Amino acid sequence: MAGEKFLKHSAGGFVEAIAVQTGGAPSADKIPSLDANGRLDATMMPTGIGADTAVIQASETLAAGDLVNVHNSGGARVRKADASVAGKEAHGYVLAGVTSGANATVYFEGNNGQVTGLTPGVAYLSTTPGLATNTPPSASGNVVQRVGLASAATSLNFESSPPITLA
Repeated sequence: MAGEKFLKHSAGGFVEAIAVQTGGAPSADKIPSLDANGRLDATMMPTGIGADTAVIQASETLAAGDLVNVHNSGGARVRKADASVAGKEAHGYVLAGVTSGANATVYFEGNNGQVTGLTPGVAYLSTTPGLATNTPPSASGNVVQRVGLASAATSLNFESSPPITLA
């Protein structure tokens, strides 16, 4: 629990130390505390350990759980992935919604627990922008892309595969 106090030995004896939940230089020599989910914050981990993410400006409004496509529009931008349009394959997903022009944290692999309506099994990019489906698209011009494995209706282990555009 954040704010718990512990005794810390120092040159003059013992002093109170308060546990912290986030890392960085200001937290040097502090005792780490778990967050509300019982996990260490990613800022507590060494460089190279943790989620594979990037912060990218959104070129449209994104909802939590959306599968996203990284594209170039005067620099890297992120938008909803869409199986009905070639070139909009899924590169990752977002766990928090953002408005157009805001920065989004894009996850390139891992568990997307913000999805709904899936059946356990293989999941594909949907023709509904930003979503995954258990049924691959089948119309001419659609993109078939496996985006991972659903382990529950609300859990997608994201792992993108190369897209195939149907003739």
